[in-house]
Amino acid sequence: MNRNLLLQHFDRISEAPDSIARLRRFILDLAVRGKLVEQDTSDEPAAELLKRIHAEKVRLVKEGKIKEQKELTKSTTEFPYKLPASWKWVPLGITVNSHLGGGTPSKNNSSYWDGDIFWASVKDIGKGKYVDETIDKISNAGLKDSSSNLIPPGNLIVVTRMGLGKISINRVPIAINQDLRALSLSSHSSIDYFYNFFKTHGYEGSGLTVKGIRVEELLNTNFPLPPLAEQHRIVAKVDELMALCDQLEAERNKREARRDRLAASSLNRISTTTAEEAKDATRFHLNHLPRLTTRAEHIKQLRQTILNLAVRGKLVEQDPSDEPAAELVKRIQLEKARLVKEGLERKGKAPILLKADEIPYSLPVSWKWSQFSEIGFISPRNVADNDLQASFVPMPMISAEYGIPNKHEVRSWGEIRSGFTHFAEGDVGLAKITPCFENRKSTIFRQLTGGIGAGTTELHIVRPIFVVAEYMLIFLKCPHFIETGIPKMTGTAGQKRVPTEYFTSSPFPLPPFAEQHRIVSKVDELMALCDQLEASLNTTEADNRRLLEAVLRDALGAGVVAQ
Repeated sequence: MNRNLLLQHFDRISEAPDSIARLRRFILDLAVRGKLVEQDTSDEPAAELLKRIHAEKVRLVKEGKIKEQKELTKSTTEFPYKLPASWKWVPLGITVNSHLGGGTPSKNNSSYWDGDIFWASVKDIGKGKYVDETIDKISNAGLKDSSSNLIPPGNLIVVTRMGLGKISINRVPIAINQDLRALSLSSHSSIDYFYNFFKTHGYEGSGLTVKGIRVEELLNTNFPLPPLAEQHRIVAKVDELMALCDQLEAERNKREARRDRLAASSLNRISTTTAEEAKDATRFHLNHLPRLTTRAEHIKQLRQTILNLAVRGKLVEQDPSDEPAAELVKRIQLEKARLVKEGLERKGKAPILLKADEIPYSLPVSWKWSQFSEIGFISPRNVADNDLQASFVPMPMISAEYGIPNKHEVRSWGEIRSGFTHFAEGDVGLAKITPCFENRKSTIFRQLTGGIGAGTTELHIVRPIFVVAEYMLIFLKCPHFIETGIPKMTGTAGQKRVPTEYFTSSPFPLPPFAEQHRIVSKVDELMALCDQLEASLNTTEADNRRLLEAVLRDALGAGVVAQ
């Protein structure tokens, strides 16, 4: 491997989201291929080591300490990679003196549980290298009256189903369940080297519902056996390099935490200061976007801040020549009255007067706190001919992101005129059921076939009057509205809904009509910038991953790693 290449590009490589995990795997891959440490010609070759392993096994069988094993199957497949001359491919079982499975005491007998014996299941294995305790314990009676076995310290505990391939080493006596297998290795083996091998080896398993591997398959796994002395050198080098990875990971986490704090502080300053101060804060953030948006979460936070600023009157300047929102409300009420009088809409409930303690934050003087029921029709009237084609919009076709239009299916109006929520072109819909509401599923219904559509009954619909639908959608997507609405949800834990009362009467920050258009235009502009940042970030991450792949591929294809 060209070590200089790794060092030269390490800063870029370490920025890849999974770089440290990949480096850890890379170290283990080198370890089991004989490329992590140099071979020593004075080491006893693996072929001779096998003779000693076999002699030990014969002795233990003769002494009655282990059972004689079935003959292992010689591999009929090509070995996955070439080994150094002093190494040897062998079936894993050759190095295993004995192996034990386990079982589960009856859950119906309380005397079997909460005893003093650690009892391991899949949830205890693979969380760390060692198992020193388990979530559950059983009693002596539970051990005696079940097929579980008590495993002495120093065994490889392998998951053979329900989490295939997870592995740990037990440092205390433990009983195990039926999804685990305990491997007791030859004394002429380094258990830590075997552990490292299993961290690189993936099992596909078989089974229609639960993937598993049979004991015979496990024991016949092709295993790269080095000389014993080299096993110990490999383990020492792996431990050294893994400690280095720990340091790199800690440093990267510190670096990312500093970035997160800086980004959060900058966005918080934009959101919480006055409109005039927010201008300088926004300018600072935009000038330092490359430093403040290094991960997808940063861009997500930026998008939410943009929406938050938009509904607080801090995104665009106010124009004193704009018609104030208070006058706009008067025009809205006149238009609503006309539509009701002409029978085009149903008269809804009168808006509830907002109390002072219900006002969440202050607005510019030209704005007004309003409500959905005041500025539009809730569950508006929709009439169409049965023969008319219309749009059907199921919940999965409604995006959680701002600016992504809904998709739809074309159906006849007669097919969807009953049993669904109805809406028309330009209506605004909000998911009322969890988790769709929490995930900001709301949309402006556009490009509807026949100008009319239907969707799930789990939608609140409002038809805005003299209010820009896109601005209304911005409010529905902003964090404040969602966070305030979650505690208001009613129903059972799995089927909570946003009450109609909350949707219709929650405070709505209404700007002048002309300013609504300016806000929407600015939001679209900044969201396009976020899209560019996201695309650039994705490209950078992809480039870093490709560079990491190239460096690792070079390492795995080369000879011994330079020390």
